[in-house]
Amino acid sequence: MFDRTNLQVLANHARAAAENMAHTLQRTAHSAFVKETEDFTVMLMNRRGDTFGVPMELGATWYPGLTYGRALAMIDDYKPGDVAFTNDPYSCYVATHAPDTHLWKPVFHEGEIVAWTGGHIHNTDMGGAVPASLSRALTEIHQEGIRFPPMKLVNEGVFDEQILKIMTTNVRKPDLNIGDIKALVGALNTGERKVLAMVEKFGKEAFLEGVEALLDHAEAQARDMLRAMPDGTWEFADYADEDSVEANPCRLKLTLTIRGDEAILDFTGSDPQLGSSLNVPSGGDPRHTMLLVGIYYVLYTLNPKILLNTGLTRPFACITPRGTVLNPVFPAAVGMRSLTCARLRSVIFGAFSQIVPDRLPAAPAGNNCIVNVMTTDERTHRTVIAAVNPVVGGGGGMPHRDGTNGSGADAAYLKNTPIEITETETPVHFVKYGLARDSGGPGRWRGGLATEMAFRVAAPDSRITARNRDRSFFRPWGVLGGRAAGLSDMTVNPATPHERRLGNIDTAVLQPGDVLDIRSAGGGGRGDPRERESWRVARDVARGYVSQEAAERDYGVVLREGVVDEAATAERRAAMPAPRGHFHFGAERDSFEARWTREAYDALTTILAGLPIHWRFFAKTEIFRRMAKRAGAQGVADALAEVRARFPEMPPPAREAAQ
Repeated sequence: MFDRTNLQVLANHARAAAENMAHTLQRTAHSAFVKETEDFTVMLMNRRGDTFGVPMELGATWYPGLTYGRALAMIDDYKPGDVAFTNDPYSCYVATHAPDTHLWKPVFHEGEIVAWTGGHIHNTDMGGAVPASLSRALTEIHQEGIRFPPMKLVNEGVFDEQILKIMTTNVRKPDLNIGDIKALVGALNTGERKVLAMVEKFGKEAFLEGVEALLDHAEAQARDMLRAMPDGTWEFADYADEDSVEANPCRLKLTLTIRGDEAILDFTGSDPQLGSSLNVPSGGDPRHTMLLVGIYYVLYTLNPKILLNTGLTRPFACITPRGTVLNPVFPAAVGMRSLTCARLRSVIFGAFSQIVPDRLPAAPAGNNCIVNVMTTDERTHRTVIAAVNPVVGGGGGMPHRDGTNGSGADAAYLKNTPIEITETETPVHFVKYGLARDSGGPGRWRGGLATEMAFRVAAPDSRITARNRDRSFFRPWGVLGGRAAGLSDMTVNPATPHERRLGNIDTAVLQPGDVLDIRSAGGGGRGDPRERESWRVARDVARGYVSQEAAERDYGVVLREGVVDEAATAERRAAMPAPRGHFHFGAERDSFEARWTREAYDALTTILAGLPIHWRFFAKTEIFRRMAKRAGAQGVADALAEVRARFPEMPPPAREAAQ
């Protein structure tokens, strides 16, 4: 039986093993996106495929609750030296978009599988309609690149060359893909050696018992935190800026219920599956890790000593109705699911902010734009495709300090690639890379500043994809008197006669000399801005974080040649209105929700739930088209009547059809 001390020793061994795997992968990977940006995961799993060990210092932080169980079961007759893989979002719901290639390897001890090593890398490109395979404009999974259902990639230590040949024939940069995949296999081998060392140290039975104890302990920690919260039900909704070329918002709705040491996250009321690629392929799994990422962040914020493993998911259950954006059916496109997952995190943060307001920050930027460039290198005349840099926004203002600048808080695992490396490997020239003034939400604790980046291309027909861009209309919200943050934007040739504002369009073709300028959103503010010490505001102005005009407008701080005018500041602050309400969403959302009230969305949800899945997005789009001068539930009813008159083929609601 493991006592607390021995259990912590095993947990430390598991974390060290996972971090050894991560270092192996990072140091041997070929693409900048893996070795610099660190969009990868590695993990140790028990015999069922539940994760019990992850690194803390390297890679993505989305996967501590991942389980490979369904994927493991789709392959028979594992042998020592085998490595299996998949990148198909619909086969077993382990991979959640085609560029994410997941690999797993059985760890044998005396002829018996005692554990698994696993992980994923984000491939630079998997083929499909656009370079890097991802765009919100794609409408079906077939456009997002070649997919492999679970199958063996390595048989008893030997790569299957036929599979590699099929992959290299269908992707744009095969050398990067194959190099990264082989680096991940090396990482799995490292993990295998570390697991066998643990088995040798603790003994097989004690190791197996200890792994289960790690999962049980994480579960107990999560339940302790839930018991410390009041029982009750809370609601929150948030929006991704658009779901299609119609530019309608994608709404995510959460009803969170806590009873004792359990929680139910009911996402009924979220949008139907979309005609764009923002869908999240969860397969209806009530504990799918992609649905619970926000939960991991909340739990870790409340207790940084928790064990990160699948045990954390046990007290939680998600309800995601089939055919909705969080549980789409094949062949819905899913490539941009990380954008929706970012909004999903903010929905979870918003719900818990109402429960434990003294412990949680305001909204982070919630957008982690990944910029890919496909261009021709004028020096070699060869085609180059590469991830340039993540453009991540600010963190939300925290209970006791400002939000982090340019790190995104919940997306901070995406590391910056030094400009020198990018310009060496990719024929672009950076003209700007830094923090955007006045982009953080005002508050007693200011929201983190946004990132802004601009670069120039030299070759004709250079194709850009900037996936996961969001928050160009709905701002990251502030809390407890804090204000919402600045919006994101993307522009070609800013401040020139050839300027083009792209809004949330995520693909562009640039010609020689064109400059692409991208700015993320900032983080929301926390607390009344009037309570921020005037010297902090003056320091922000001196550092270039806040303009002098914004200091006076948003904080009531009057500066004369950089020095605070205390009398004028006191007078200005006394004249400012007091903040109202728990959240501040910004004028854009307030205006939208004046028409699309809670009652209107409830009516829309009822209408769409009564239609066959393939009619829902169409019906939503047509109703939105007719809501421009309408509002509320009655407006939805009137819009629906017009839609039915225009399209009499629309099926009646399910309850009417049954009569």
